[in-house]
Amino acid sequence: MMIGRRQRVPEADVCLMLEGTYPFVAGGVSTWVHDLIRAQSPLTFHLVSVLAKGPAPAARYDLPDNVVGHTLVFLHEMPGGPRQAPTRLDPLMRRLGVTLERLFTGADLSDLARFQALIAPWRRRLGRRQLMDSKAAWAVILDMYERAMPAASFSDYFWTWRSLCGSIFACMLAELPPARVYHALSTGYGGLLAARAGLETGRPVLLTEHGIYTNERRIEVAAADWLYETRRGSLSLEQTGHDLREVWIRTFVSLSRLCYDACDQIITLYAGNQVLQREDGAAPERQRIIPNGIDYARLSALPRETDPGRRPTIALIGRVVPIKDVKTYIRAAAMLREHIADVEALVLGPYDEDPDYHAECLAMVRHLRLEETVRFTGRVPMHTWLPRIDVVVLTSISEAQPLVILEAGAAGIPTVATNVGACSEMILGRPEEDPPLGPGGAITPLANPAATSRALLGLLADPDWRAACGAAIRRRVERLYNKTDIDRAYADLYAGMIAQPDRPSVRASA
Repeated sequence: MMIGRRQRVPEADVCLMLEGTYPFVAGGVSTWVHDLIRAQSPLTFHLVSVLAKGPAPAARYDLPDNVVGHTLVFLHEMPGGPRQAPTRLDPLMRRLGVTLERLFTGADLSDLARFQALIAPWRRRLGRRQLMDSKAAWAVILDMYERAMPAASFSDYFWTWRSLCGSIFACMLAELPPARVYHALSTGYGGLLAARAGLETGRPVLLTEHGIYTNERRIEVAAADWLYETRRGSLSLEQTGHDLREVWIRTFVSLSRLCYDACDQIITLYAGNQVLQREDGAAPERQRIIPNGIDYARLSALPRETDPGRRPTIALIGRVVPIKDVKTYIRAAAMLREHIADVEALVLGPYDEDPDYHAECLAMVRHLRLEETVRFTGRVPMHTWLPRIDVVVLTSISEAQPLVILEAGAAGIPTVATNVGACSEMILGRPEEDPPLGPGGAITPLANPAATSRALLGLLADPDWRAACGAAIRRRVERLYNKTDIDRAYADLYAGMIAQPDRPSVRASA
């Protein structure tokens, strides 16, 4: 059901803007999106998937029947454009360059509106040749480099410019499907598409931010060994401008601000995220919390395995990728085995997203001689595994509001998790919880296998304490995270936005 450029498509009720997730990546946000679409079955959806480059990976989900279209936007594969440049390309590129510089340093919605108004009349005559490979584009690069960071390596700046601007241009040139509501699942490039759609169509824009996009990009940029702090080989004792890491981060913060400015509603999963959103420019009066929800009725009815000969079992449920810090989990399992020799440590989730990291985890298992303890299952149906798990573990360095804690909690399983995202309020309860329900597990510091192991030992060695924690988190999930209530909240939100009249659009004013 892929939709190509310039192909006429029916208007959907909701267009979901997705960056690198559903339907190509399993778990996490993708599961949330799949459940949202199915829960809102009276509405039609069009998916826009932002991907780095083609071809698209295999889909991990069968699209529900109410998905009426699917558009792919490849950030690094912009259409070439006509071989002959528009007659006024030089002045157009100079004006676009001014706006690009704002996008690199701190743009607002008026800058995006100006950018869109410049591109709109030329869209059919622009592509990579004009915007990236022309003499006019080269002049823009040189001008931006000289003003922003002349002390940096020009080669490094050049490739940074091409990567960032190529992605921005790809989003500005992509075909937008018609819809009554545009719903982004992140800021960044998906959020840029949603902001552009709101400007062009006059329709409402909605954002549901699970994790804070800018924070996740900061982690990636900080770990990127291909970005240099200063020019290699420079003998200057003074450095002017910003280093390349800051260029990337400032640009992502700028894109987030554009998305926030364009949104009628800015939704996140818990109060801690709202603070971070406001720091990046979100208007408090448009912020709202709608937490994750799970099928409490189904999960709470799962039976518990009572075989007295069953091994004590812990499980990390999630993708085998660095952000989940599976290595800390493996080290914790090694420490735990010193006290509980027959413990089984499962890793339930796909391991094909980052094969190198998976290989490193397997090597660690062999090095610690944990072959009989740690088991990687790949992607599995959770309802068939939850009955045999005693404690769920999350060692992630970044999370929003993990569904696995709620799913395990509904089944009466406590969780040991790092102090990230909403994990603490899900496991220990919010300060305003009345009456207090008690802890549903334990919270540990980041990258601390010893603390993780101690918390697990406390739960596994004391069945009464484990049962009390399981009962507490089950009650909390029933009260606050029941998917029936969450589905109703989104149904009401969509209905109100679909009923809104059109607003003036940039295309109309251009």
